[in-house]
Amino acid sequence: MDAPPTLPYFPSQPGRTTIHPGRAVHMAENLKRLERLISLITLIHGHGDLNVARLAEKYGVTKRTVFRDLAALEKAGVPLSFNPEKQGYEIRKDFFLPPVQLTVDEALAICALGEQVAGRDQVPFLHVAARAVEKVRGQLPASLRDHIEKLDGHIEIHLACSSHAGEAQDVYGRIRAAIANKRALQCKYDSANAVAGKPSKSAKPFRFDPYALMFSQRAWYAIGLHHGHNEVRTLRLSRFTQVTPLDKPYAIPAEFKLSKHLGNAWRMIRGTPSYDIEIVFDRDFADTISETQWHRTQQTVENDDGTLTFRARVDGLDEIVWWVLSMGPHCVVRKPKALAERVREMAARMLALYPEE
Repeated sequence: MDAPPTLPYFPSQPGRTTIHPGRAVHMAENLKRLERLISLITLIHGHGDLNVARLAEKYGVTKRTVFRDLAALEKAGVPLSFNPEKQGYEIRKDFFLPPVQLTVDEALAICALGEQVAGRDQVPFLHVAARAVEKVRGQLPASLRDHIEKLDGHIEIHLACSSHAGEAQDVYGRIRAAIANKRALQCKYDSANAVAGKPSKSAKPFRFDPYALMFSQRAWYAIGLHHGHNEVRTLRLSRFTQVTPLDKPYAIPAEFKLSKHLGNAWRMIRGTPSYDIEIVFDRDFADTISETQWHRTQQTVENDDGTLTFRARVDGLDEIVWWVLSMGPHCVVRKPKALAERVREMAARMLALYPEE
């Protein structure tokens, strides 16, 4: 069962007010109900076919609670009515802004992205987009909304599973605020290459001036000036152990562009030097490779024997070597020699893990 959208939580300042436990529970219950009432308005206006039973199931409450909530909305002036044809509640259309003028394709795309990708947390921290989509649905003309509702449950988007967001939500919020306000951060970071018992340079507190946030390869990353290394670094949000705002302004260089920073990196970490890659794929994988855009510089040539030659210009080999290994015995690296040697070395190390009995 889908959980209702949640409102942001603003913690009280310590030392200001002491609230009796009983009052705190009462306030929490009132906030929860207010959240549900706001959500009810959005959902009913966006669907028009939600009855008491479906609403009770949606929010995990009793039908009696839903009836009380609907009565509270009517008392507050929300023009509710029950449509016997649709067997659901509706809100009078003139209670809201004029309908948004979208085409069917535009509406479908927005709903799919908001509900399938953001609503299911396939991209962490964008769950509020699902609330926004409910509002957009509520503004659509009736005919367009009916068309969208007929497709509900028949269009699915499944992305590669992302890393668990965990406490990185707070890190995401602070880095986003730092970029907007141009205020530096004091950070600590657990490097993936840190050796146990020997803290790396990144493990020490350092000033960080974030330039951009990027979701790539199943996780969120911050790109910015790492003062400990005195260079622009790409840092994974889940590895930050401390993010403290500083009252120190900074400026994002005018020449900084994320696409320029990434260059011809295979994925997201730009290495040196640049290499011209040439890989031959066998018949079994030829179609799979040619049908996918793996890199922005790629070129493919179908050979007479059914194989496929793949070429690209790549900055560094650290990322592409793993991609080649993932193809198993279905490809051979022709260029450069350095990549072929690294693949051979890694394959030999893998083979050593499986000695013959």
